[in-house]
Amino acid sequence: MRQIVLDTETTGLEWKKGNRIVEVGCVELIERRPTGRTFHRYFNPGREFEPGAQEVTGLTLEFLADKPLFADVVDEFLEFVAGAELVIHNAAFDIGFLDAELGQCGSHYGCMRDRVSVLDSLELARQRYPGQRNSLDALCRRLGVDNSHRQLHGALLDAQLLAEAYLALTAGQSEIGFAAEAIATTAQSVDIGVPLVCGIRPRVRPSEEELAAHAIRIEAIRAKSGVSLWDEAGQAEEIAA
Repeated sequence: MRQIVLDTETTGLEWKKGNRIVEVGCVELIERRPTGRTFHRYFNPGREFEPGAQEVTGLTLEFLADKPLFADVVDEFLEFVAGAELVIHNAAFDIGFLDAELGQCGSHYGCMRDRVSVLDSLELARQRYPGQRNSLDALCRRLGVDNSHRQLHGALLDAQLLAEAYLALTAGQSEIGFAAEAIATTAQSVDIGVPLVCGIRPRVRPSEEELAAHAIRIEAIRAKSGVSLWDEAGQAEEIAA
């Protein structure tokens, strides 16, 4: 299975307000292993950043001024992701922006889901950790992925971190090692001396002293609450009999 872990950076939060993509980062996985192939481009958005967006990425219009337009690289990008499953954190955001960019390139480009399938890692995280923070940083901390070098949002860095977090989230794997060659590991079974078939469990009978202590404890519970679960269990046994 071929997967592309993808992240984008943009000039603002909503493509419907005319915001544009300024960076795309992709990491390729084959059979859940990094191949070393990546796609990374910066783009000239042709517009200003919204307040706050520039601080998140650290990018400036001066830096992006000589970068290509998205339309100049669209065919190369689509060739890289073609037929893959995209793994994206909060996929609706990135897919919305990518579809908007494709629309600006021409109606014949269609939309991303015509070319790829999409898996939202945020939804996976919410299913596994309901009611908890599931941002990329929160997932990295929870799953033991080192993100100490992430001072600003960057599309390729975030895609690499998401790849590690996604593999740990879905298979309990640890770091996949983008700086080193992936190492295959095999599970080992350990004989701990417990037979697979345990037979009939021994029946343990309490002593007279233990029964007396138990009766005192139940009476104390009964005096405090008026009834105990042991009383209800006894009634159920009588009914069953």
